[in-house]
Amino acid sequence: MKPFVVSRKSIPSGIVTLSGDKSIAHRAIILSAIAAGKTELSNFPVHQDSLATINVFRKLGVNIIHHNAKVQVCGNGFSGFCKPKQPIFVNNSGTTLRLSAGVLASCDFESTLVAADSLKLRPMKRITEPLRLMGAEISARQVGQDEYPPLTIIGKRLKGITYTLPVASAQVKSALLLAGLNADGLTQIIEPLPTRDHTERMLKLFRVKIKSGDKKISLAGKQKLISPGKIFIPGDISSAAFFIVWAAVLPGARIRIEKVSLNPTRIKIISLLQQMKADIKVIKSVQIGDNEPMGDILVKGGKLKGIEVASEDIPLIVDELPILMVAASLAYGKTILHGVGELRVKETDRVNSMVENLRKMGSDIQVEQSQAQEDILIDGCGRLSGASVKSYADHRTAMSMIIAGLCASGRTSVDDVSCIKKSFPDFIEKAKNLLADTNF
Repeated sequence: MKPFVVSRKSIPSGIVTLSGDKSIAHRAIILSAIAAGKTELSNFPVHQDSLATINVFRKLGVNIIHHNAKVQVCGNGFSGFCKPKQPIFVNNSGTTLRLSAGVLASCDFESTLVAADSLKLRPMKRITEPLRLMGAEISARQVGQDEYPPLTIIGKRLKGITYTLPVASAQVKSALLLAGLNADGLTQIIEPLPTRDHTERMLKLFRVKIKSGDKKISLAGKQKLISPGKIFIPGDISSAAFFIVWAAVLPGARIRIEKVSLNPTRIKIISLLQQMKADIKVIKSVQIGDNEPMGDILVKGGKLKGIEVASEDIPLIVDELPILMVAASLAYGKTILHGVGELRVKETDRVNSMVENLRKMGSDIQVEQSQAQEDILIDGCGRLSGASVKSYADHRTAMSMIIAGLCASGRTSVDDVSCIKKSFPDFIEKAKNLLADTNF
């Protein structure tokens, strides 16, 4: 593929509307499939990850009608799922694979989830072990001490367990809660560090009785899910983060992002950028019942300063860390990101991809390792220089480097941006619109 070349020709200005948050979209499809009746989803994101989840539940016999940003799901409950005729392809969507495994663990048939290349390299023991404790029968490809896709699952009658998450992971928590929905007894998850709560909120929206507090989430099995009828999916805050950083680091920039998710477990990126002196204001915040909160975000450009980010904040910004590293490189002063090791097991090793790329652009960025954790240190000087960089076939690395190039002096060439289709296929188009639209 021909490299994608960008340079800083002007500053961004205008209004951005985003497709629905993919974390919410995955869960909306899954719970709509489990619930009896019809659920209509609007502002549904159309990209490879969300389509992978639709594919899984269609293969399980669920009637799903998808047209552009609207999806209609006719759920049948756990007993309505059918044995798939062949292995189910989840592409490179880790959320699809892990959450689907939680659902399939109690279905009375055998199924196999197969993955595309990068997902084949992501560890799955973090979900297979606790699901086996619940009574699931799962086999996986074993390499060293861990397990990897494909996963073959023979559904069993599950029992609820109390489980402490060894790694802060919303995907693991969600897989176990979904398994607990069809298990005997109480399922209780203890999370030492808070993670995204989209599953808990969505379960409440489907009238599931679930308790959360004091680092514990619990639900009783065999509850009936009641569809809310219609669900609007707010814009994806992780996608918004690229535009927020782009505008925040360039004096004179001004953008407004409309109807974006303001879930409290997702907006840590906003508060951290505000600590860096970014001019970001949240306006028109609304929430109706158990729905996800959403609102508009107004960003004005200026100069940022370095900050220190604690390890307990990392699970809340794990998807935004690459673009935060760009912001830190363009800020003034030192930024320290503590406990970033989970970045090593994403679509690529994002510690490596971002450090290598940003060094090419002149960033003073270092990695410090200890027995306890891995930290990133960035001594920002307010500027970057154009360079030839790599996406490493990772969507968040690719988009982060495009934003870095749009803020740097000179030309930046990104070797392959086709991976952006995974989560944000119209990212480049929306970026171009912000450079063309000066009537804010």
